[in-house]
Amino acid sequence: MDKQFSKEIIVQGSKISLLLNSNNNDYISLTDMAKKFGDEVMIYQWMRNRNTVEFLGIWERMHNVNFKGIEFETFKKQAGMNSFSLTPRKWINATKAIGIISKSGRYNGGTYAHVDIALEFGAWLSAEFKLYLIKEFQRLKTEENERLMLGWDTKRTLAKINYHIHTDSIKTYLIPNRISKHQATCIFANEADLLNTALFGMTAKEWREQNPTKNGNLRDYADVSQLVCLANLETLNAEFIRQKMSASERLSKLNEIAIIQMRSLLNNPSLKLLK
Repeated sequence: MDKQFSKEIIVQGSKISLLLNSNNNDYISLTDMAKKFGDEVMIYQWMRNRNTVEFLGIWERMHNVNFKGIEFETFKKQAGMNSFSLTPRKWINATKAIGIISKSGRYNGGTYAHVDIALEFGAWLSAEFKLYLIKEFQRLKTEENERLMLGWDTKRTLAKINYHIHTDSIKTYLIPNRISKHQATCIFANEADLLNTALFGMTAKEWREQNPTKNGNLRDYADVSQLVCLANLETLNAEFIRQKMSASERLSKLNEIAIIQMRSLLNNPSLKLLK
């Protein structure tokens, strides 16, 4: 799983823990779900059911290339017998399953299952509970998407503001009077490539030569950390231009700053949520 963080929802008065992933492979706590109807024994009872074992096996075959089918077939043959028992850990260890995970820890510990599987468990517990679980989970996902969009729009707005600060400095200090529109465009392009080189290590032309099959430009393929850093570099470059630093001095200084900022941004947990 990738870039995982914890959330909680309230379903019919019960707290249900979630493990959300940036790749949308989200997991819901079966332990919390079971507590509403008794205790964790409910999970074991559900997993003893032949239909449950078949469902888990089918899900794993669809999503898990490392799933051990032979062990699954053994469980399926035994399922339903009075002597049959199956726990999450036993299932995971025997079949290398990924749809159910077991976490240790005081606060987020317990048994979690992929949303597909958790909803199946929810239906087994109570049809009404499952419907409320779906409703609350969808509400949370909608809020998360809106938050990410708001953060992205805010970042884009700040980038536009920085861009105008940058271009205004170029117009004031680098563009002489009475030059052609083409000459002005060249100066702007040169400054853009100065920033590209400081951050990406190459100019726009060099990137196109290395990526002939890709559309757009190298900034279109930048991640959130790089775009935030680029916005910061534009502001700094505007100030360096005002100080009448040479292009070579500015490039060296901006490259040093880009290295420092990217190290900091890549370790920033808040920024990771925007990716």
